[in-house]
Amino acid sequence: MRWLLCALLLQLLQLGHGRSPAAELYSLEITNNGPITTGAQATVQARLRMKNENVTSNWYHFNWVYAPLILIEKSEQQFNSIINVTGEFPGTFPVSVWVTHKNCWLCRPIARNVTVLQITEFITGNLTIAQIEDSRVTTHGSSSSTDTVTRISFSLHDPSHYFKSASFVYNWNFGDGVYQITKEPFVYCNCSSKGNGTVHLKVVAEWEQIGSIIHEREMMQKTGDFTTALELLDAVKSIDIVGSRETHVMENLNLSLHINGTPPLALCWLIKSECIPLEGDKCHLVEISGSCYNLSHTFRDAGQYCLSVRVENGVTVLQTYHGIRVRPAGIHPAFFVLLCTALVSVLLVVVLYATFRSHTQQKDLVEVADFDFSPLSDEHRSNHPKSGCGPVCCRSCFLQPSKEAAWESHELLHSLYKPVKMYTL
Repeated sequence: MRWLLCALLLQLLQLGHGRSPAAELYSLEITNNGPITTGAQATVQARLRMKNENVTSNWYHFNWVYAPLILIEKSEQQFNSIINVTGEFPGTFPVSVWVTHKNCWLCRPIARNVTVLQITEFITGNLTIAQIEDSRVTTHGSSSSTDTVTRISFSLHDPSHYFKSASFVYNWNFGDGVYQITKEPFVYCNCSSKGNGTVHLKVVAEWEQIGSIIHEREMMQKTGDFTTALELLDAVKSIDIVGSRETHVMENLNLSLHINGTPPLALCWLIKSECIPLEGDKCHLVEISGSCYNLSHTFRDAGQYCLSVRVENGVTVLQTYHGIRVRPAGIHPAFFVLLCTALVSVLLVVVLYATFRSHTQQKDLVEVADFDFSPLSDEHRSNHPKSGCGPVCCRSCFLQPSKEAAWESHELLHSLYKPVKMYTL
């Protein structure tokens, strides 16, 4: 079987090197809906497309090569053709087709192509893992989130409805010693611990069929084994943005993002004048293997901005926002507050110092008379010439005041405005 496939492909390649100029004007697409199980039918479709719009439309003839498969049905239209084939033996079978003009059987093909159909003796299908949260079903490949309901389901691939009368039994093995048998093609599990695991499934299909020889009903059975990986991750529960919400133009703003979720994480951030939901890759995408990311940004214009952050780890997506106010370049308002505080403190210290010094240096001032009791003082007075008044002029003497009386009549203390001497007690 393999040598036949190789020979056919080699022949098509050889023909391709010698193709006519008309092949540059057409393209031929061919597809099939395999794989299928033995006994089921597969559909192979070919469609002719014109590369040049100026080519005149015409009727074309499709020539198929499908041996050793068995042809069940064939249909043909102006630009496409469909055949249904079946196979009684498992294997890989090439199916080829070439196209000629309808009324020109001897003309060279204008287009050709080939496809490969896979036939197996087992049931065909695949396993899918979905996460159910808030009545929403989401699929993330083989990953799911812990502490949420995970649904593992089997999808039967039966395009020709070969198993329409069959009954199925599903044997589930979760790899941790837990087994489960169901008649439905799905199971639910609520896993609380993160990690990697493997889910095995064996499908058994049974149905009755009339025998081709003795025309009696006989029980038919087919099986299929399927395996899928299951990766349980912690959901992204929170995003904490630590940093200032104010900055200045041309000043470097540093922010720290703390993420509560299982890495690896896909972090997407964008700074705009308004908060917007992030979709696709229209942002700064960063792959991080930890739970913290440091972000640095410099603003060139003043205004109000918003930092939009989206984080996902394959099972959950979380988005948050952080408002930022950018002031024009200049002295920071905190500097004025600090300067005013410093000036008030200095003035307060000066006032307190002056008050304390005036209290400690306050003195009681007392004015003291300067009495001179020395003998020189008396002698000084006696040396003054005496009055020439005798007994004759006693009257005049009494009438003239003496110098002693004049001396004593002087003020003992000067005025407080002109103290003679100041003593400190």
